[in-house]
Amino acid sequence: MGGMDSDPPTSTGRDTAGVIAPPPLVYLGGLATGLALAKARPATPVPPAVRWPAGGALLAFARAGTPVSPYSASTALVTTGPYRISRNPAYLGMALVYTGIAVSAEALWALAPLPAVLAVIDRGVIAREERYLDSRLGDEYHRYKERTRRWL
Repeated sequence: MGGMDSDPPTSTGRDTAGVIAPPPLVYLGGLATGLALAKARPATPVPPAVRWPAGGALLAFARAGTPVSPYSASTALVTTGPYRISRNPAYLGMALVYTGIAVSAEALWALAPLPAVLAVIDRGVIAREERYLDSRLGDEYHRYKERTRRWL
């Protein structure tokens, strides 16, 4: 995603969505908090028959396309591949990786911060990106929002 000639500036003065923090760091911060909580609390055993298939399947969703910086100007809307079924497949993938790590590590306490992480991603990242894309891409983005869910 690069710049365009008529770039609407954000509160930072740059043509970006002005997200609250890099999304991978939001997820990693929550996961680190959860893993520390899991270390301090009694273990919650997950049977290997569930742990490895569930953890592995969830981690497999992490395979994403090209990473796109939220700090770059948007010039086009991607609506193919995983973007056909979710407007935010990368954030969904990160949530699944987070869950896969917690389940695989038998650290179910690590799931406790996940709702807060998802709230930060939803309000501090996705909502800001959507406002930006609304102003940047207009009708094209509105049509995409009408036919494609935010998460799944």
